[in-house]
Amino acid sequence: MRAVDIIAAKRDFKPLSEEQIRSFIQGYAAGDILDYQAAALCMAILLNGMSAEETGHLTRAMIDSGEIIDLAGIAAPLVDKHSTGGVGDKISLVLAPMAAACGLKVPMISGRALGHTGGTLDKLDSIPGYITALNPVRFRDGIKEIGFVMSGQSEKVVPADRKLYALRDVSATVESIPLITASILSKKFAEGAQALVMDVKCGKGAFMKAKEDARTLAQSLVNTGSSLNRKVVAVLTDMTEPLGFTVGNFLEVEESIACLQGDGPDDVMEISYRLGAWMLIAGGLEKNLQSAEERCRRTIENGSAFARFKANVEFQGGNFSELMAMLGRARAEYSRELLAPQSGYLSGIDALGVGRASVALGVGRDTTEDTVEALAGIELLKKTGDSIEKGQLLMRVWAQEKSRLEVGFSKLQGVLSISPKKPPKSRSLIIEEITS
Repeated sequence: MRAVDIIAAKRDFKPLSEEQIRSFIQGYAAGDILDYQAAALCMAILLNGMSAEETGHLTRAMIDSGEIIDLAGIAAPLVDKHSTGGVGDKISLVLAPMAAACGLKVPMISGRALGHTGGTLDKLDSIPGYITALNPVRFRDGIKEIGFVMSGQSEKVVPADRKLYALRDVSATVESIPLITASILSKKFAEGAQALVMDVKCGKGAFMKAKEDARTLAQSLVNTGSSLNRKVVAVLTDMTEPLGFTVGNFLEVEESIACLQGDGPDDVMEISYRLGAWMLIAGGLEKNLQSAEERCRRTIENGSAFARFKANVEFQGGNFSELMAMLGRARAEYSRELLAPQSGYLSGIDALGVGRASVALGVGRDTTEDTVEALAGIELLKKTGDSIEKGQLLMRVWAQEKSRLEVGFSKLQGVLSISPKKPPKSRSLIIEEITS
């Protein structure tokens, strides 16, 4: 069937059949359908939408466009987690070993930083020797032996998404809910996951800033998962402020280790325990959130989650002894300190502003060609609600180049709000939970 007829059908608000969608995706992956035709279909989908059934067909066609990681024969439930991205979001580094210690198998395919949101692979790259490019055999071995692996996407897995993802960026169709849904789910299910827990972040520092938009995406993910006979749980979490006390690649690894050793920030642990609980429920190992969260907490208390983290670092080539020796010491060459301009209470931290400053420092990248610095970053010494005195240290900032330090530091001006009155007690970061 002709690509132009499929484009015209979606342009005219007609639902696309499974055959039409599969034909288009196969043709695009093979190079028979050109970029401008795919861009036209993406725009038609953005403007006219897709049903859950259509989005399911699109997801399945994208999965089938390449290799599927074979995890058949692994007895434990295969459950993954994915985040839509935030600032200081090191949840995966805590959650994966915790879930594995609870008895799940976690085949985690992660991404790199782009824009103001951080990337798990960039954080892992800051661990000496750690390898994030695993072949399918090694990937499977890690799942069986350790309970989880953390790897980048293979070029042979979901190649249609690789092409469409790049195209959406230059065709003003990034925001399309069906395209986002198919992109996320195709990668996760092609890697072997049987169920998925989504951390859909909303707020100033998130991709979806409005709660209504985040809810729409969450519902699309859950509904599409159901159409594919896969369990998907979506948890909306607040990304108004950075998570934890650090933003930076090695800095966040360091803070994740503190979390796994029982000394993690309350906000990071709140989200980690809740997502971990939903992973256990999605995998059938627990029936309610209370018992599931208690099970997750025990892995931190008894050290089993940290033991899994150590085993994973060593399995993926990392030097664990060197990593532990770096804690509290490994920092970029140049630094500055941000002092409180007045006394009062810290009433807010602008996650987007902190994220943009971190990119300028070298933590993230504006384009896929940009390089990142492992040891650059920002440490927050105070959190919202804390009392502060004029001249008190509020932030430490590091960069590998003086010029980047100055630019990044300048972008931090105004990201902290100070009030003479103590702000209301902070609420839970869990906004809403959606399941089929």
